[in-house]
Amino acid sequence: MSYQGQAFRLEKLPNDILKVVFDIKDASTNVFNALALKELGEMLEVIRKETSTKGLLFTSGKASGFVFGADVTEFLGHFKKTEEEMKTWIAGINKIFNGYEDLPYPKVALVNGFALGGGCEIALTMDYRLATPKAAMGLPETKLGIIPGWGGTVRLPRLIGADHAIEWITGAKHYKAEEAIKFGAIDGIVEDAKLEEAGLKLLERAIKGELDWKARVSQKKSPLKLDKIESAMTFDGSKAFVAGMAGPNYPAPVRAVEVMQKGARLDRDAALIFEHEGFAAMGQTKTAECLTQVFLGDQYLKKVSKKMTKDTKPTTFGAVLGAGIMGGGIAYQSASTGVPVLMKDIKHEQLDLGMNEASKLLNKEVERKKMTSERMAKVISQITPTLSYADFGATNFVVEAVVENEKVKKSVLLDVEKAVGPDAVLASNTSTISITKLAEGLARPEKFCGMHFFNPVHRMPLVEIIRGAKSSPETIATAVNYANQMGKTPIVVNDCAGFLVNRILFPYFKGFVHLIEDGVDFQKIDKVMEKFGWPMGPAYLLDVVGIDTGVHASKIMADAFPDRMAYKSKNVLETMYENKRFGQKNNLGFYEYELDKKGKPQKKVNPAVYELIKPMVKRTVEVTDEQIVERMMIPMIIESSRCLEDKIVESPVEVDMGLLLGLGFPPFRAGTLKYADTIGLKKLEEASKKYHEIGAMYEFTPFMKGLAAENKTYY
Repeated sequence: MSYQGQAFRLEKLPNDILKVVFDIKDASTNVFNALALKELGEMLEVIRKETSTKGLLFTSGKASGFVFGADVTEFLGHFKKTEEEMKTWIAGINKIFNGYEDLPYPKVALVNGFALGGGCEIALTMDYRLATPKAAMGLPETKLGIIPGWGGTVRLPRLIGADHAIEWITGAKHYKAEEAIKFGAIDGIVEDAKLEEAGLKLLERAIKGELDWKARVSQKKSPLKLDKIESAMTFDGSKAFVAGMAGPNYPAPVRAVEVMQKGARLDRDAALIFEHEGFAAMGQTKTAECLTQVFLGDQYLKKVSKKMTKDTKPTTFGAVLGAGIMGGGIAYQSASTGVPVLMKDIKHEQLDLGMNEASKLLNKEVERKKMTSERMAKVISQITPTLSYADFGATNFVVEAVVENEKVKKSVLLDVEKAVGPDAVLASNTSTISITKLAEGLARPEKFCGMHFFNPVHRMPLVEIIRGAKSSPETIATAVNYANQMGKTPIVVNDCAGFLVNRILFPYFKGFVHLIEDGVDFQKIDKVMEKFGWPMGPAYLLDVVGIDTGVHASKIMADAFPDRMAYKSKNVLETMYENKRFGQKNNLGFYEYELDKKGKPQKKVNPAVYELIKPMVKRTVEVTDEQIVERMMIPMIIESSRCLEDKIVESPVEVDMGLLLGLGFPPFRAGTLKYADTIGLKKLEEASKKYHEIGAMYEFTPFMKGLAAENKTYY
């Protein structure tokens, strides 16, 4: 008796033990794709015919881990099916999973790494789970806008308790072995080399009757031991809390709790019907489609980075020019991820500011118990403040982060180029200035590129790597690698004013300015856009970014793209700037700010700001919430398409992921281009024509008109 497929093989061990090995051919990791699921079912039929079997081991043949879940690339196809078709598909898989759980002898899963999603669910069908110290288990489906569909909402609460299962499933986290064993999700932690030996010993004890494995099976197939009152208290209270945490745009976590509640007082097979219904319903949502696209986009970026940097040497000693908030943040990020860094400025006071910024961030890590005091001291020691270039010869990567002024940056770059070795890479943290222009005068422009971090550096995951006209592929690869070393997500963009993210952001701000000129209250605009899904509205965002910064950058953008980013007359941002309302940096902007007890700025409105705005209002137009969204988003969509058409980046994925990671674009909408696909380009084109007629400059490009005419999409 044997089975040998492309994903699974079956081995017969001594003492009538069967060993299932999940090992997809020519793949680095195991995932449940259509092939693997087909073979899992075929192998079950082979196993059932072997009547002498006394026990089963379920193992992975990959050193990289157990099972990383389902193949998400295949999910998008299933999301396009009807609910009934999805229920049929999911029920068929559960029939296979149930078949393994119902085998009439003890079963042990050997979890040698990540067991996520479907990987966790197949492990739950076994009677016992042993894991290595590096293993981790979890059900992250709600991050994709769906719920567990292969028995996770049924087996997990029966195994670890309803409260813990709600935490696992709605939180979508994965738990390391040392945490999972405390919940009861695994039964033991064993070193990798002894994992199979320990599994066989566990099976031997179960076969001999020393362990009641049948009770384990019965527990997972029976109703939860909760009466009606306990069930209501557990699930109803959780639903309210989860709904508050998830928000209205993410229905899956609440649906998962509802599914668990409906199945709590039923046996396994009856409870699974509710899981099938819940999975199918969530799979039909645009949220699931978009969140899955975000996941795939993240995987795409990782593959691009990995391919680009496969032959690239890591940065071992970095430097930052400019010790302000940004410089201090970059120095902190480098040092905290293991790359020592020099931090240079021309004044002791600025160096103190940069070191204080790094210390503040590290202290927060200690307060949250994510870092020990000893670790903090070590990280701080990796940042060396300096007033000179004396030690720059030893560095192999320098990030310039001085004031956003072309002349100043050029002067500083010329100085540092003389101080570093010939192989060192120089990068500018400019947010808008052309990298090709900044390279003018450099002796080695091929060793220079842009490296645009977003504020606050420690929180924002994106780094734009900007390719100047003369930047070499090796330079770009080194910058990408350094960003990866710092735990950031790099996206390579071609040079233009504003690069990718800021180029797309400023038309959004212009939409905001036009709405104010039409008499729309900025607070209303903020509320509408926050309801749309943005973490903050445009007025609040400008206050956080700095209105002075916005005015300065908007002039650069207007010079570069006068046809659509220049203003015909003085606008509200310039008025705010002239009245020294810079935003949070001086506590006066569209809002005014006071620090709360935790030291966080809290916004309030002073009626005086409306007096400043009043002269900017050119007319009064009644607008609906939908029209506000259109007038804010269409300019972004058009500029996003222009960036794609101009090959600032290579794909719609990079456009959308840049906005998600750099601006906090609503993940459940997946980015401007995916959002445009969701709404429909024909509908958006009609709206753009209407607003173009009132002088808002929202006209579709010829490329976009072509897509709309042919009913095509970006994805």
